[in-house]
Amino acid sequence: MLANSQTQYGWTAIVLHWAMALLLFGQWTLGQTMVRISDQRLAFDLFQWHKSFGLLVLALAILRLAWRLANPRPLLPAGTPRLEQAAAASTHRALYALMILLPLSGWALVSASVLEIPTLAFYLFLVPHLPLPKSEAAEAAWTLVHQVLGWLMFGLVFVHVLAALRHHFLLRDRVLVRMLRPGTHLTHE
Repeated sequence: MLANSQTQYGWTAIVLHWAMALLLFGQWTLGQTMVRISDQRLAFDLFQWHKSFGLLVLALAILRLAWRLANPRPLLPAGTPRLEQAAAASTHRALYALMILLPLSGWALVSASVLEIPTLAFYLFLVPHLPLPKSEAAEAAWTLVHQVLGWLMFGLVFVHVLAALRHHFLLRDRVLVRMLRPGTHLTHE
């Protein structure tokens, strides 16, 4: 089963979800590491990998959003309070927005830098800079935006994980399990 239904996720949504989770975890770790490296050659390489994977995150986020818009999102368990449903929907919308805005802000950051360091996506091709004014002030502003968005993403992912664990361990429903394998319905097995 590739597509979602109203009760379960399909393989496409599951693979995109976990690929994005892995990429975001890797990007967070790489981003925190690369700014603390004193070896300039290693730092350059880590920055290039961070930018490369950031562009991959952007592409997958757009693909994931398109898939999400074309497929129904499985419903939450019956009896889920309206406030919780609204919080879940808002958190998911914010996560999708951040999956797009965070890489774009990184692209803007390198584009506004006076250093004009090229982006070599996976060391395969040159990615052009965005047509933004270059200045130290612009670079500092985009750096701040990128960092704030990164922390927002970290916080929302943390809340998302806590909510999934709450569903699994406290509420004992199938919300988490159905994101692990297709064909899992909300009813207990």
